[in-house]
Amino acid sequence: MIEAPTRKGSDTRERLLATAEMAVLAKGFASTSIEELIAEVGITKSGFFYHFKDKTELARALMERYMIHDREVLDELFRRGDELNDDPLHGFLVGLRLFAEMMGQLPEAHPGCLAASFCYQDQLFDQQIRDLNAEALLVWRRRFRARFDQISERYPPRHKVDLDALSDMASTLVEGGLILGRALKDVTILPRQILLYRDLVRFTFQP
Repeated sequence: MIEAPTRKGSDTRERLLATAEMAVLAKGFASTSIEELIAEVGITKSGFFYHFKDKTELARALMERYMIHDREVLDELFRRGDELNDDPLHGFLVGLRLFAEMMGQLPEAHPGCLAASFCYQDQLFDQQIRDLNAEALLVWRRRFRARFDQISERYPPRHKVDLDALSDMASTLVEGGLILGRALKDVTILPRQILLYRDLVRFTFQP
């Protein structure tokens, strides 16, 4: 029988993942070494290999951790929006405003998104990790598309609209907004993009 990891072991694994994520976002996966991670966390190399058999397993764990966190954040934001307004459109618009407010609180030097970083370096990873990364993006499409389908039942779009494309726009504007905000040192770009998307959604569905 395999025993559950101790709290200390779980904490060490989480510190390794958090440290690795920041390093990957700052300079890429290829340039992130096991040696720098163990030095930062304060463990031995054997301590690293206790948690991850190699860098490939580390990459997989990073992506799985990112996907869980991403889902939890969006679930909470849109849950709050729905609590404040039981109309599917207006609850969604409230959620987008909350999302914009959260993004507006990011530090100026926010390093970006792990999914985007992995996409830029996908030649480094095996097919399982590439599939995980694709799934991280498809989750956004399915989430937003399901909501748009729900909204459409009450508020048919004014004009014919590609709801998959409208769904994908959410992730493209977030990635692009992060890049622009970092390059131009302007933390207002991403929240303004989200609010513009919010206006587009409102104009698309509102009678």
